[in-house]
Formats: sequence, C-alpha cells, structure tokens
Amino acid sequence: MALNYIWIFFFVIAFVVGLIKLIFFGDMEVFPAMINSTFDMAKTGFDISLGLTGVLTLWLGIMKIGEKGGIIRVFSRLIGPFFNRLFPELPKEHPAHGSIMMNLAANMLGLDNAATPMGLKAMTQMQEVNPVKDRASNAQIMFLVLNTSGLTIIPISIMVYRAQLGAVNPSDIFIPILLATYFSTIAGLIAVAIMQKIKLWDKVILLYLGGMTAFIVAIIMYFSSIEKEQIALVSRVVSNVFLFSVIVAFILLAFIRKVNVYESFIEGAKDGFNIAVKIIPYLVAILVAIGVFRASGAMDMIINVVERLCVMLGVNGDFIPALPTALMKPLSGSGARGMMVDAMTQYGADSFVGRLSSVLQGATDTTFYIVAVYFGAVGIKNTRYAITCGLIADFVGIIAAIAIAYLFFH
Repeated sequence: MALNYIWIFFFVIAFVVGLIKLIFFGDMEVFPAMINSTFDMAKTGFDISLGLTGVLTLWLGIMKIGEKGGIIRVFSRLIGPFFNRLFPELPKEHPAHGSIMMNLAANMLGLDNAATPMGLKAMTQMQEVNPVKDRASNAQIMFLVLNTSGLTIIPISIMVYRAQLGAVNPSDIFIPILLATYFSTIAGLIAVAIMQKIKLWDKVILLYLGGMTAFIVAIIMYFSSIEKEQIALVSRVVSNVFLFSVIVAFILLAFIRKVNVYESFIEGAKDGFNIAVKIIPYLVAILVAIGVFRASGAMDMIINVVERLCVMLGVNGDFIPALPTALMKPLSGSGARGMMVDAMTQYGADSFVGRLSSVLQGATDTTFYIVAVYFGAVGIKNTRYAITCGLIADFVGIIAAIAIAYLFFH
C-alpha cells in the first residue's frame, strides 16, 4: 500500500507544481518536460532491467553452485546466532542466512553488481516461507532496510569520480562516508527492531554489533595509517580478490562434494533471467514517478524552502548546494550520482560542497529503487512499514553526513 500512495503522491505533486509554474510564472516548458521524462524514465527502467539480466544470470548461477556445494550453509552457521535474533521468522540455518550475509558483504565492499543478485536470491528464499505472498514479511522488511541504509566500507566509485574531477586527495571522504553510513545502518536496524519488538539489548546481538563496530574502527585505523593515494588501490584490489575468491570457493567446494557444477550454474542462471524480466514493470513504474516529480521542479522548491528556513533561523547554509544529492539519493542512484558530479564540477571536487556531496552519495542507498526491485522480484505489493523505516535510515544518514562533513571539512 505504501508504494501505491507514494506513486500517487509523486504524480499529484508534480501536476500541482506544474500548474503553478504554468499559470503564475508562464513556464510553457514544464508539462512537455514532464511528459518527456515519462518516456525517458520508462526507457531507463527497461535499460536497467536489461543490464541486470546478464549480472543476475551470472550471479544466481554462482549462488546455486554455492547452495548445492554447501558453502551457503557454512555462512548460515557462522552468522546464525545473530540472524536468528534479527530474523526470528526464518528457520534456523535457513539458506537465506547465507545469501543475506553474502549480499551485505558485497554491499560493504561496494560490489553493487554482485550485491543485487545475492539480495534477490535472499528475498526469493525468504518468500518461500512467507505465509502471505503479496505482503512483506518481517524478515524481508529487516533485510530490505539493512540494504537501503547502504552500509559501505569501501566507496570505490565515489573515489574514482573524485579523482576524475581533479580532487587532490580523492580518498579524503573515506572515513566520513564510513561513519555516516554506519549511523544510517544502526538507525534503520533500530527502527525495524522497534516495529518488530526485537530486543536489541540481547547479549548475542550486542556481541555481534560490538564486533562489527570494532571491525569498522580497525578499518578506519588501517586506512588512516597508509598513504592516501594507496587507499583506492588497496580497496579496489581487496574487493575484487574477495569477490573472485568467493567464486572459486563455491566452485571448488561443489566439485569436492561431487556436484555437477555446470548444470547447477545453468539451473540458477535460468532463475536470474526470469527475475530480471519480472522486475521490469515495477522498476518502470517507480522511475517514471520519480522522473515526473523531478522534472516538475518540486525538488527545487523543497531546496528553496530549506534555504529560506536556514536564513530565518540564522543557521549556516553552506550545506544547501549539496542538498540535491541528498534528496535525490532515496529516489534514484544515477540521479544522485549526477547531482554529486554536478556539485563537484560547479564548486570544485575539494570544496566543502563537493566533499559533502560525495559523503551524502555514500551515506545511504536508493530506497525506492531497492523496494521496487527487491519486492517486485517476488511479487510483494503490501510493503507495510518498510519504506518508512528505510526513509528513517536515509534521514539519519543525511543528517550524520552533513554533521560529519562540517566536522571534517568546514
């Protein structure tokens, strides 16, 4: 139901803003721009789905090898005590545990192409034990919000963009992004835990979260100790070595256990193709609504209101030029990336606005895109409170990113 209301909201607000601009400001181009955006975003949605087809086919084939070879069960046992408390609806040692862990690990390393197929596999596995097939289960909501919070340890793509746009030290946003995305993830976890009455003070949960915090602190300390120009190189090498090691480990373990690796891959790959086709209408629907909302100028109006509020309250408004990246991020990853690049181009990659835009880009993930893809893949129409909790994580991530950027760069 939430997606239904949000979809209507985007179109109605876009129409109202368009009428205001046409009648009171004589803007003759606003409605043509909105109509053009529907065609452009529909094509974008299809292109994204088409691009996902090959990646999904590959990675779901690899995941099927891992599942039959037993390595997914190994991951499930490793993280089982923690996930049994975060996902109490899932049976113990359920294969979804391993897929969830692989998805979160890929996200942390910035391996988006691998994270999405693993996430879709996890969502499909959770759907098998979902008693109401068109309604999101508690486990699916927890998993989706952890994804939308966007916990990223190594923001490779952002560092690459900063290097291309002339940043003296492209990796100087590494620690701020890590801190901001960690706050976002914790906020999302707490929000869902409150809704699902999960006891976060459980000693097992505290132990795992404490271990994760210690790990992140260790990562920060390590990268703070090496030469700045080495950060991007080390992170890129580690990420890709990890990813290829996973592939080889899946294949070798399956071979040792006398699994027909090739046939297992083909079996999983077929699922990947079917999922890619299935998500097309969901993705087109949400992207068209977002495109119309943006083309109407509604987002610009929101930024203007924030700017005036800052002036009235006497608040330092140096962060305002970076707000388009923050407001676009929950709606569209490519849109937010474009806003980030535009901010760095206009103000400079090493300016406060350029750095803040980079931190905002890495602080959270694209909530509406993830909802459309992940829930669309398994036919879920009632998202319950998933979007609300995802947006709470986004909001905390944005506030944390702004505060941390002031602390580090202002």
